[in-house]
Amino acid sequence: MCAKNSNTAQMFIHTPTPDQAFETVLPKPEFDAAVAEIVTWEGYAPTSCNNLSAMAVDLNLGAIHYKDESSRFGLGSFKALGGAYAAAKLLHRELSKAGHDVSLSDITVGRARNLCAKVTLVSATDGNHGRSLAWGAGRFGAACRIYIHKEVSEGRALAMEELGATVIRIDGDYDASVHLARDEAEANGWFVISDTSWEGYRETPGHVMAGYGVMMDELQGQLAEAPTHLFVQGGVGGLAAAVAARARQNWGETTPKIVVVEPDLAACLYASGQTGVRTSVALEEETLMAGLSCGEPSEMAWEILNEETTAFMTVPESQVAPIMRLLAYPQGQDQAITAGESAIAGLAGVHAAAQQDEWRKALELGRESRVLVIGTEGATDPAIYNRLVGLAPCAEKQMEGA
Repeated sequence: MCAKNSNTAQMFIHTPTPDQAFETVLPKPEFDAAVAEIVTWEGYAPTSCNNLSAMAVDLNLGAIHYKDESSRFGLGSFKALGGAYAAAKLLHRELSKAGHDVSLSDITVGRARNLCAKVTLVSATDGNHGRSLAWGAGRFGAACRIYIHKEVSEGRALAMEELGATVIRIDGDYDASVHLARDEAEANGWFVISDTSWEGYRETPGHVMAGYGVMMDELQGQLAEAPTHLFVQGGVGGLAAAVAARARQNWGETTPKIVVVEPDLAACLYASGQTGVRTSVALEEETLMAGLSCGEPSEMAWEILNEETTAFMTVPESQVAPIMRLLAYPQGQDQAITAGESAIAGLAGVHAAAQQDEWRKALELGRESRVLVIGTEGATDPAIYNRLVGLAPCAEKQMEGA
């Protein structure tokens, strides 16, 4: 069962058992190849890493670094790095198997559109992964079908349709949409581009996760030294595992402590950490953090996270809007940041941990700590963002006077 919705965060310390999953599950050459390819794409630019110095002072921390993925390829989220790259790799594999002499760059720049048009790519999504896949399929010329569950917003569905995808809404949750996408792909000879993995399905999710390595390589040039702590969103675990693995590859012995943060309504990694084995949970209620509404951990991700994670946390729904507002209306000289609902999970975890002496001690959080969070998305559904962040004048005055 998943954690119940409450007004308090939960945390437990997980004893990591560092071994070789950071290299064997996501080998360094796979990351290197993904980064080398993606940085050549039209529209590529590193995303910013903002120093939230006033917030750090308020929380009695040395620094809080916020990697802002809201501008990534104009798609509004870090997912742009994974789904499109994995799609290109699959298209290259399938066209090569069919005897076509094409390179990966032939596909990514659109020179093989007539051949790619014969391939249909499918995926399930809460929004951002599907948008990345739809964008990539449109650039490469492939057909695209996206499966969404009943709670995915109309705004996110429309964004995928505008990118050329056929969107199929089901009467079920995210995990049900994953299973339907798999079943229909198998029945019709289509190809699944999923950001989660399961037994016998690892190559494509591995490419999705390798694409996320771009963020960590950018951070090497943006940070003067390695962070001491990385608070990162959960979901199926793909992002958390990718950044944990690449952090260890890049920073070695100075790699940060990894804290995985999930909504308390969808805490499959928290449950896995407690049991010590990959554990699924029932989603009894949808979380506002739509991109993290997942009940089944990725097989590949769990192998890495079990070895690399220092702590697992859950945060309540009641913290979503306040943390979004803290970023939109910052204190001091901190830059205003547009952060979507799923973007703030890591930062919500930082706020919860930093304000409890017992948790600060357990995580070794102090005035010298350099904390990194990944702001995974911007306002990917403007209507929802405005509803959660928009402040009436009287509320804004109260906030300023607080």
